[in-house]
Amino acid sequence: MISSAKMRKATWQLQRLSPYRNIVQSVLSHLLATDAEFTSALIAQREVKHVALVAFGSDDGLCGAFNINIFKQILSYINNIRKSEGADIDITIVPVGKKLRKAASKITGGGVKVLNLDYMHTRSSQEDVQRFTEELKSRFLAGEFDKVDVAYMHFKSTSRQSFTIEQLLPVEYTKLMEAADSSSATVPCLFEPDALTIFNSVLPLHVRSMVQEVYTESAASEQAARVMAMQTASDNAKELLDALNLEYNKLRQQSITTELLDILGGQVER
Repeated sequence: MISSAKMRKATWQLQRLSPYRNIVQSVLSHLLATDAEFTSALIAQREVKHVALVAFGSDDGLCGAFNINIFKQILSYINNIRKSEGADIDITIVPVGKKLRKAASKITGGGVKVLNLDYMHTRSSQEDVQRFTEELKSRFLAGEFDKVDVAYMHFKSTSRQSFTIEQLLPVEYTKLMEAADSSSATVPCLFEPDALTIFNSVLPLHVRSMVQEVYTESAASEQAARVMAMQTASDNAKELLDALNLEYNKLRQQSITTELLDILGGQVER
């Protein structure tokens, strides 16, 4: 019941995030619909030598295979990126959640290291999420990371969550263009001071909203996994109780039958 309430709260927060994300996307769509050329350090592509994977897990247990599935996918991600980018690529895992942090510490070495940011966990405030986003962005701009991906469980419903990996930095300019083409940004707009300045102001908001949405989706998926795990545990306990009651009744009936046979056997002997 507690997990159900927390899950509803997380899904409500997702609904609240949607208008903000839509407005940011709308502004970007209007900007990209112009003929202007946009440049930003956040969309600059460079040779990938160091990748950071931000993996969202949980702080607490009792959520079934939630963290185990994420950890398995992280191992698969490491193998796949080394096949695509080269075996000598450096990979930094940035785990969010105590359970995932503990599991990630076991795979350090061989070009893989773990960056623990203790202020970021599953109960972090919006200020902490903003601070976390700014730290990832500053490390990317400083050249410490050439690419930043986020891995999380995408919330579809209480019974369905799917593992998802999205590229956070650099922001994929082609996807922004695709979103602009698919939107209805046909109304002519006047930009002040100019489109490039507005673009460089709105793009960080796009990155921040993406991290906030991923963080909230992971929280909702965690609680949904915990609801299902507790429901399964309750069903299994009920089945076990029913089986034990049946076995108890069988043994009790057998004991009564044995006593009756003993009584009847005694009467026959007399």
